[in-house]
Amino acid sequence: MKDVAKQRTIAFISHNGAGKTTLAEALLFHTKVTTRLGSVMEGTSVLDAEPEEIKRKSSINSAFHSLPWKKHQITFIDTPGDENFLNDTQTVLGGVDAAVMLVDAVDGVKVSTEKTWDFAGALNLPLMVVINKMDRERADFYAVLQDLADSLGDPKPIPAFLPIGAENGFKGLVSLLTGRAWFYDESGKAAEGDPPAEMKDMIAQWREKMVEAVAEANDTLLEKFLDGTELTPEEISEAFRSEVLARKIAPVLPAAGLKQIGLAQILDLILTLPSPLDRGPRAGRTPEESRPPDPAAPFSGLVLKTVVDPFAGQLTIFRVVSGSLAPDSGFHNRRAEQKERFGQLLALEGKGQKAIDEAGPGDIVAVSKLKNTLTGDTICDEAAPIAFPVPRAMEPVVGFAVEAKSKGDEEKIFAAINKMLAEDVTLRLTRNDQTREMILSGMGQVHIDTTLEKLKRKYGVEMLLKAPKVAYKETIKGKALKIQGKYKKQTGGKGQYGDAVIDMEPLPRGEGFIFEDRIVGGVIPRQFIPAVEKGIVEAMAGGVISGNPVVDLKVGLVFGSYHDVDSSEMAFKIAGSMAFKKAFQECKPTILEPVMLLTVTVPDEFMGDVMGDISSRRGKLLGTEARGKKQVIKAHVPQVEILGYAPVLTSMTGGRGSFSLEFARYDEAPPQVRDKVVAEYKPREEEA
Repeated sequence: MKDVAKQRTIAFISHNGAGKTTLAEALLFHTKVTTRLGSVMEGTSVLDAEPEEIKRKSSINSAFHSLPWKKHQITFIDTPGDENFLNDTQTVLGGVDAAVMLVDAVDGVKVSTEKTWDFAGALNLPLMVVINKMDRERADFYAVLQDLADSLGDPKPIPAFLPIGAENGFKGLVSLLTGRAWFYDESGKAAEGDPPAEMKDMIAQWREKMVEAVAEANDTLLEKFLDGTELTPEEISEAFRSEVLARKIAPVLPAAGLKQIGLAQILDLILTLPSPLDRGPRAGRTPEESRPPDPAAPFSGLVLKTVVDPFAGQLTIFRVVSGSLAPDSGFHNRRAEQKERFGQLLALEGKGQKAIDEAGPGDIVAVSKLKNTLTGDTICDEAAPIAFPVPRAMEPVVGFAVEAKSKGDEEKIFAAINKMLAEDVTLRLTRNDQTREMILSGMGQVHIDTTLEKLKRKYGVEMLLKAPKVAYKETIKGKALKIQGKYKKQTGGKGQYGDAVIDMEPLPRGEGFIFEDRIVGGVIPRQFIPAVEKGIVEAMAGGVISGNPVVDLKVGLVFGSYHDVDSSEMAFKIAGSMAFKKAFQECKPTILEPVMLLTVTVPDEFMGDVMGDISSRRGKLLGTEARGKKQVIKAHVPQVEILGYAPVLTSMTGGRGSFSLEFARYDEAPPQVRDKVVAEYKPREEEA
């Protein structure tokens, strides 16, 4: 069993386009894990291997690999930075001990930078920062450093290295700890030497800031620092790592992944991040539960990702938290309370895997063809059960009505989607019983489009998207008394006769439907009264003025008549329907529209614009709540006004806003909405 103290399990996180995958590919090449430098742009990446990723030249799935460095093993996850796939990033962060944040040296902090930084903070993960793409035009290490300090919370970003040059002149790094410099040639090879003389004052200035930051938490070092005593490199190094592990500081360094500048320094800094032993026991969902990162402890693990392949079956990827695992064994699924068995134990190498003999704390491995295990599940020794907490999945923000492109593919399509639901927990497939539409919901247009591409590639089925219908309802505002519905038909033989008289009145919102039998004296035989109610209920389902279901009213059957020979259940059912439709038209019919609870989270500076936009959508503001540097706005907004809100909010806030929706209630629609819904129904009614 390997030394757990020499294990590092990390994730590369950032906004989209900061160069995570390119840097990870360069690290694999630098450590001779791969024999050539994979390229995202050329489609030769070993990490971004899905056709959809190659097409978009961007990660949409987390990728897993490992590499050796100075007798340590570094297992890493290359995560997506696109807003559409951030839930994948949030989920897999539960399987690492630290995170490496990449920030573009030109663009600085962006929306996904803030979100992924917050993901790491919620899990108490130590961080380091790579200011990448220092070779780009307008790259500015110090401006981005200030942006980090201004935009993000703890830990405090502190440079561990300074850049030598910038843009086309970026050629190396200077260590603030040792004062040594590394100069890189065009091939990415480094030569160690003294830093440029013109950087002497800058190095001294930033070194003093670094030493002050690491000494602040150590009384002995702080006293020596304030007395002007020079701290030894060993003292600084030890205090530096202590502050990193405590999430007080995040070391920062410049790099250019594509030109392979700074790779060795990045790997050295990764070794200052925590091992599983440094992180200590992982807590379970209850206070008395925890597991130490000890190979001799009972086995436990956390499932990070599920990949479904139509040919190879299901691949389950998990982090080993405690204990050890060997091939041809099994474990207990705590959620399903079932035993799972597997054959090979696989180490992940980007798009490939290799069989291994054992896995221990800190390892991220995979097994295939499990029957009951899903993303987020805890797996463990049945004799020592435990359940680990997982972040709540992000809620979908867009939904489309979907249907098969080819008739007859419906069953095949929905079977394929159900397999993808196991792979992607942010996808939702629901049925709107009123509109009879299947609604596919996800994190954005790109997420939905990618899902459709995968369905076609993996399962050979195609789907069409369209805007979902709004599920309106009909109701009444007035009363009607003694409205008759008489059905009489004579065909030469036995005829049909039914006669029902009803009263109708509205009910409070949400009360549904009440039918009252007020017949006295046997004017309608008892066996025909249920038929009258059935006729009314069926008429309500189809609506009267708009084709939408009728709700919230009470009908009383008060009078009627019958024929000894011609009356039947069918005749009274038709009579009940006729009476209902006549009475409904006399009771001031109106349209009810669904109203959603909209919760929007935005930076302070966009609060006014967002609230104004909500008001323009007939929204009723319920209140606001400060949450750090952001505001949470809650409002009730009609569903029809909020369709397509995601791109609007993105445009309004520069992508820094997020929102969630849930059904709140039905309210009466204003006249203009009511008239439009009714007008759209009339042509369909006439055609029918």
